[in-house]
Amino acid sequence: MTGINLSEKIYIKEIESNPDLLPELDEFILNIAKEAGLDSDQTNSLSISFSEAASNSILHGNKCDPNKKVRIKVEIDSNNLIITIKDEGKGFDMASVPDPTKPENILKDSGRGIHIMKSYLNDLRYNFTVDGTETILTIKLNKQ
Repeated sequence: MTGINLSEKIYIKEIESNPDLLPELDEFILNIAKEAGLDSDQTNSLSISFSEAASNSILHGNKCDPNKKVRIKVEIDSNNLIITIKDEGKGFDMASVPDPTKPENILKDSGRGIHIMKSYLNDLRYNFTVDGTETILTIKLNKQ
């Protein structure tokens, strides 16, 4: 028998791949961050990272195809807030993502999202599956 943490909370949201829905997703995450008791620095870090990941799922993963969905699952336990954003895209090759801190990439208009998210989060992972890509964002909860 597996133990169940009764203090764990899970939130689910699903949207069509429409960039106009990003503000609605931001509000969804900000409300959860407030409920989880994140301080203002953590809330800002989470908001920036989540916005980038959700935007990537809609624009790059699902190519703004309204027939494809983006699914968000937020899990809060006693230590972490974990957000899984799943699109229906084919994924990407992590090794081909250029390092935005290298001189030849400094002036490029894109390519900084993963770097920014890694700097704001405690953990950033990708899970590439046959039915889509999961972006998993983790931020540790401050203990009071």
